[in-house]
Amino acid sequence: MSTFQRDDLFVSPHGNDKWSGRLPDPNAEGTDGPLASLGRARDLLRQRKQQGQWRGPTTVWIRGGRYELSAPLVFTPDDSAPVTYAAYPGEQPALSGGRRISDWQVVAHPIHPSLGEIWMAELPDVAAGRWAFRQLFVNGERRHRPRLPKITPGTDGRDDYYRIAHVADMRLEDTSLAGLFEGSDRFIASPSQFDAWRNLGDVEVVLLHYWVEERMSVASYNPETREVVLTRRTGFALRDDFMPRYARYYVDNVFEALTEPGEWYLDCATGRLYYMPLPGERIETVEAYAPAVEQLLKLDGDPDHGHYVEFLRFQGITFEHADWREFDLSPQAACHLPGALALTGARCCAIEDCVVRHVGYYGIELGDGCRGIRIVGNDIGDLGGGGIKLGGADAGGSLCRRNGDHCITDNHIHDGGKVFHSAVGILARHTFGNRIAHNHIHDFYYSGISCGWVWGYAESVSRDNRLEKNHIHDLGKGWLSDMGGIYTLGVQPGTVIRGNLIHDVEKANYGGWAIYLDEGSAHILVEDNVCYNTSSQPHHTHYGRENILRNNIWAFGREGQVALSRAESHVSLTFERNIVVTRDQPIFIGGYSNDFSKRSIISDLNLFWDASGSEVVLSGMRQSGRTSPVPKFNLSEWQAATGNDRHSIVADPGFKDPANFDFTLAPDSPVLQLGFRPIDLSDVGPRPVARRE
Repeated sequence: MSTFQRDDLFVSPHGNDKWSGRLPDPNAEGTDGPLASLGRARDLLRQRKQQGQWRGPTTVWIRGGRYELSAPLVFTPDDSAPVTYAAYPGEQPALSGGRRISDWQVVAHPIHPSLGEIWMAELPDVAAGRWAFRQLFVNGERRHRPRLPKITPGTDGRDDYYRIAHVADMRLEDTSLAGLFEGSDRFIASPSQFDAWRNLGDVEVVLLHYWVEERMSVASYNPETREVVLTRRTGFALRDDFMPRYARYYVDNVFEALTEPGEWYLDCATGRLYYMPLPGERIETVEAYAPAVEQLLKLDGDPDHGHYVEFLRFQGITFEHADWREFDLSPQAACHLPGALALTGARCCAIEDCVVRHVGYYGIELGDGCRGIRIVGNDIGDLGGGGIKLGGADAGGSLCRRNGDHCITDNHIHDGGKVFHSAVGILARHTFGNRIAHNHIHDFYYSGISCGWVWGYAESVSRDNRLEKNHIHDLGKGWLSDMGGIYTLGVQPGTVIRGNLIHDVEKANYGGWAIYLDEGSAHILVEDNVCYNTSSQPHHTHYGRENILRNNIWAFGREGQVALSRAESHVSLTFERNIVVTRDQPIFIGGYSNDFSKRSIISDLNLFWDASGSEVVLSGMRQSGRTSPVPKFNLSEWQAATGNDRHSIVADPGFKDPANFDFTLAPDSPVLQLGFRPIDLSDVGPRPVARRE
């Protein structure tokens, strides 16, 4: 085939690492053919370089099938060269960090004999302490460990939790920021919500509070006092949020709770894996995999000494079955989790058109010293953590560890936070000059894209990031609070949030926003976005400086449409040429004091409309449990009180079908007279290959 070049290598599940790798299939004599592993192909190419035999760009063609990894596939600066590791045309290779579970037996249920028979597999390596795992994948799908309380069938589980009864070393009424990080290592459970279960040391308490989950091992339980003692202190106080109520939690990996089809339990003491099969699953044909590694691919450069991994490209490969072992102690967005595919000190490399799935951490991580990486056209899903994490040294860190100039486009990132619920679709932390565009991000329990990461107005390396044309939806699911479809934190000049479609963001207690400019967000342009159907407001600025919001559509927030929480002496927002549509809710929400009229904004040339037919109220709502009185303003009263919106109007914008969220404007829409530009959503999300840059 003309696709293949003279120096290309071939790898096949039917290959042999003693062969040359020059042939795509074994020869008739069985004396030569493809290699058996990518590690051997890497080593042969490294030898070519060292021996002065390198002639130019090379492709390693990977034949379809499964390649089992007993350790991550590692590349170092010695492997830097224009090499593409690609799927053989028309075939689908998979690099798996899992072991297939076979030799299933049908046995009586070890805890509840009345439930009948279940499956069991003896795993000697587990019994000997050489292997343990926390995830199981059956017939291409994640299966879950038994938890209490159970998730109600047909729901997203937002109401399926226990609540702590008491914490002795915490002042419940102290909901100030000062008390936020006063963690505890014990609590009192409510009656019938905890027990001295067998293998108690393998049980995990998963706390759901504020904007994080905290997954904690159990040290002991006293049935008489109902005191649960954890193996370490929590990072956050054991209250739900900033209201005086205790945190929610569920209990994971409880042997006695193994009662539902699709659940599994690993008894590490005996080495026995138990599984309750789903209807239709057959013991003779089932394909079950348990991961034996935590990471699948590593590019290990040394940015401190200027030694980088460069010019490697991975295309069309499936990476799957990676575990998690360390409990996360991140203050937000599971930011300390690594990636199943982890790059450090890598430059000018690419991961394109690959699949990353069934992993325990983030899918892909671009860490310290990474520059100019392309993450394009991938399907990244079924994630214990988030999708893509990028970032390096902060403003006080080493210059050689700075991170930026990446292209993160056209990816489908979905079904994340399965273990670490606060993980996000894309986390861009201490990084600059990135294009994060045309991604489809959905079904996470926290934010979609998080960018910036310096609290307040401190110096930041985050700048010039372009978050454009992303489709972000179905976030939160009512599990956590304080989230955004796109979330920013800190000063980041030159950052643009443009042309995104964001909807269906569901909070637990407070803060389900579409675009959320959190503490100190500054010098950010937000334009041409369509945001609707949020549990709080489509837009919230906590506090910030000189941000511009123009030519956006904000619609159908359930607690108003635009919020600004903190009053400051400088201009926080310029709000111009926006369409704001409400349904019997105020337009502007004021946050702490709830009086938006005292906020420092410049607002004009906007169109306001109440789709319920009620008079438009510009300001006047109590937000999330606040009780202070709020002055209400119609447009003329708002203009008189604030001097804002002198040229704004109250009018029906003329949307094509707002009930079904079609915000196409009629040709004679009155908003066009205000200078509003119609927003084209036809190219939001991943594009066909031919239309990518």
